[in-house]
Formats: sequence, C-alpha cells, structure tokens
Amino acid sequence: MTKQFRIKADDIKPLATGHGGCLATDMITVEGYPVRFMYREPPDHELDSGWRFLSGFESEDYMDNAENHGAYDVNTIANYDPSIIPFLEEPEGSVFERPAETEQFVPVENWEPRDD
Repeated sequence: MTKQFRIKADDIKPLATGHGGCLATDMITVEGYPVRFMYREPPDHELDSGWRFLSGFESEDYMDNAENHGAYDVNTIANYDPSIIPFLEEPEGSVFERPAETEQFVPVENWEPRDD
C-alpha cells in the first residue's frame, strides 16, 4: 500500500535545509499529528542528523513495525511541524517533549532510547 502523505512533495518549502536526514513516524507524515517528542542520537551514517521525531502516541508494537516510520530530510519534517526548527542545532543526546498542557517543548532528563 502506498502511503498518502499529508504534505505533497511539491509543497515542501525550504524551512530548515542543510540539516541532513532523520527518522519520523507515519503518525506525523501520514496522520498529521504534530511532533510531541524528539531526540537526537548519534547518526547512523554520514547523511543522518541523528534526529528522531514522534507524535508521542506510538506504541512499542507500532514502532517495531518498520512500515510505520521512514527516513526523511529534516526539512520535510520541519514543514510538517515548524516548531522543531529552533532545536535542530541541539547536540546529540538532546531530548525534548511537548506536554499536552503546553505548546512549548521542554527538555527531558534521564531518558534513554530503547535497545533494538
């Protein structure tokens, strides 16, 4: 099945170019949820920024299915949610969430990504 992205490729604007690639879930790119959780880990390869973007609603089973997320240019995800742009220069190990009661990202302490 072909994914029906919320934003057409032709409608992507240059909002945050030059940051490299990232991973994001279909909850953002297909379902249209805003980014509510993001973290930056060491890059997997030279084109990877290390950024990972989630809506906060993804279950472990959802994340285990590789068809539920994909690799994108960071600029693409910035088009889905421009509120990530001020954080893109944060270093590896940075983790931010946007709690439901606020529209502001806040740093997360003592969070560790799960081992796959």
